[in-house]
Amino acid sequence: MSNDKGLEEIPEEGKKDQSTTPHKPTSNVGSRLTRLFQSTGQIETNYDEITDSFDAMELKPELLRGSDVIAQAQSGTGKTATFSISALQKLDPNVKGCQALILAPTRELAQQIQKVVVAIGDFMNITCHACIGGTAVREDMKALGEGPEVVVGTPGRVHDMIQRRVLKTDHLKQFILDEADEMLSLLPQSTQVVLLSATMPQDVLEVTTKFMRDPVRILVKKQELTLEGIKQFYIAVEKEEWKLDTLSDLYETVTITQAVIFCNTRRKVDWLTDKLTARDFTVSAMHGDMEQSQRDVIMKEFRSGSSRVLIATDLLARGIDVQQVSLVINYDLPANRENYIHRIGRGGRFGRKGVAINFVTADDVRMMREIEQFYSTQIEEMPMNVAGKCLSQVNLLSRLWMLIAHQTSSKHPHLYTSRCGLRSQLPIAVQG
Repeated sequence: MSNDKGLEEIPEEGKKDQSTTPHKPTSNVGSRLTRLFQSTGQIETNYDEITDSFDAMELKPELLRGSDVIAQAQSGTGKTATFSISALQKLDPNVKGCQALILAPTRELAQQIQKVVVAIGDFMNITCHACIGGTAVREDMKALGEGPEVVVGTPGRVHDMIQRRVLKTDHLKQFILDEADEMLSLLPQSTQVVLLSATMPQDVLEVTTKFMRDPVRILVKKQELTLEGIKQFYIAVEKEEWKLDTLSDLYETVTITQAVIFCNTRRKVDWLTDKLTARDFTVSAMHGDMEQSQRDVIMKEFRSGSSRVLIATDLLARGIDVQQVSLVINYDLPANRENYIHRIGRGGRFGRKGVAINFVTADDVRMMREIEQFYSTQIEEMPMNVAGKCLSQVNLLSRLWMLIAHQTSSKHPHLYTSRCGLRSQLPIAVQG
């Protein structure tokens, strides 16, 4: 699906000079791996430099030497590749059976991790199976019966396969929880436990003392979590019902490559999708009530770029990597502070520039201030020039409407903000 409303890429302000000669792969293996990444259409990278040893990668030695590890890093910085390399490095090729078990909170994230493991381990003659709900149990049983060395899955289906004695843990060496603050589990103390997430709340760290043995902690200061490449803004929307008009204006005027719009409930996702579709905007939607096959199709279209605006719940907030996403809109502010960083982290992947826009009603101001305080950041009111130079692109009818709204605002204050919610910027737009 394509958007005929003129969506293009946001200009990357302050983009660093990239005129230097790029590094070349140092080996035939590196070249082949690079081609593999490019050919799948699923896994992309900014980097074309291939290292020949783990030492050259400057990974934390504790991760490779068997210590229990708690690792925290900003969204989009390579946690998946890090723990995948660690897991693959410890596999015994002479042992057939599950040696590394990776759990993820959502099916889409599990599938994404499986693709990364397969790509990185392509030359190791190992197999990795995605064991997730919504797929045929019989196919899982057949694949697990062949003894894959790495299993990536969601808790429900993995538990089911263990209960059926199809997934055997006799040879398990590593247990990895991605998005660890979302899910915690107990395993025998002889198993290395690695917890990874962009957020690591204190209550989660306290719980880990019950099942981890003197873990090594690799943590990020809270003030460093709000990704530098993501500009954060808010738009004051006085009433909830005015958000739709605000979003419609943004959709028509902001230039983007791809965008994710977050709502707090599945019902709101469906409602917003219907409203925007009725206004002739091309959007896709995804939430947990959808069939797995439908979710797979939607994600495939979004990754390929045929779908450019995706409305979703927090199902998509954690871990999912679509590198072309340049704009994240919080139609609803998240219900908890941790999910905020996961949401905006869908943009600005691997150092790219991105923009996060928050729709804030009077009831949301307190939550926004809590988010600012928690992450030691400041969310600024959105200036008009960030909207992709929209002043030069707004059509004549829109300009006329804004002029009328400005001139009559004293008599009809609702007309002043209900259309776009940009109270302080409206006179600037009129002058343009």
